[in-house]
Amino acid sequence: MPTAPGGTHTPSGTVDTSRWIALGPDEFTMGEDGPWAYPDDGETVRRAAVAPFTVAPMAVSNADFARFAAATGYRTEAEQFGWSFVFGGLLPDDFPDTRGVAAAPWWRQVEGSSWRHPEGPHSNVSTRPDHPVVHVSWHDTQHYCAWAGVRLATEAEWEYAARGGATTTFPWGDELEPQGEHRMNVFQGTFPSANTGADGFLGTCPVDAFAPNGFGLYNTVGNVWEWTASQFAPSRPGDALYALKGGSYLCHASYCRRYRPAARMGSTPDSSAGNIGFRCVA
Repeated sequence: MPTAPGGTHTPSGTVDTSRWIALGPDEFTMGEDGPWAYPDDGETVRRAAVAPFTVAPMAVSNADFARFAAATGYRTEAEQFGWSFVFGGLLPDDFPDTRGVAAAPWWRQVEGSSWRHPEGPHSNVSTRPDHPVVHVSWHDTQHYCAWAGVRLATEAEWEYAARGGATTTFPWGDELEPQGEHRMNVFQGTFPSANTGADGFLGTCPVDAFAPNGFGLYNTVGNVWEWTASQFAPSRPGDALYALKGGSYLCHASYCRRYRPAARMGSTPDSSAGNIGFRCVA
């Protein structure tokens, strides 16, 4: 049974895994070395194997996480810290200036932002129960998984499931928008100042938006980055980073082509932001 840092939760038995997708055992080619790849991220091409596992077709939603929080009284690290990072383009025009991230000034430190209030105290999730929960740290995911009796996927499991049996750049092929059709929730327009919302969304979208991949999984690319159980390498000496996969609604070809199953980034286990969520396996 999974355990969570700082204590354990008794598995609730209320997370229905009967419709989860059974995969493996199998071997596949992991990573990418084509023009879309970022070699500095460690996107090396190699063979990987997965044992049998089952995977949720969708990311954990706000409604899912609300049931966990109500049952356990759990407060996320963002709630405990009192703030998290929010994309400035989602804030009101008259929102007061706050500290940004030096290398990515579109990220703003917003007091009171959390999974309950994704853009700060003026926002809530009452109208988006079917959107992915965000502002969750890796530590937070461990508490949820311990309560639910599930776990995070390894990076290999995640990528295998996300590809949906395809060997192409995207789960549907090698074209970003085949015949002009949007297949995922990413940033369109001029980043970061002008998002046209051509795919129908400016922030997150429902966890079952867009067509599923070949295995029946939704939104394995775009929408939100998803935590994995695997540590991230390469990393700086002394760092303890975990790998995130899939890209998010903020990915744009001008600076971040990471809306692909092979793409990856690393973050510290206490980090949270308005474009980071997770899905579970068992």
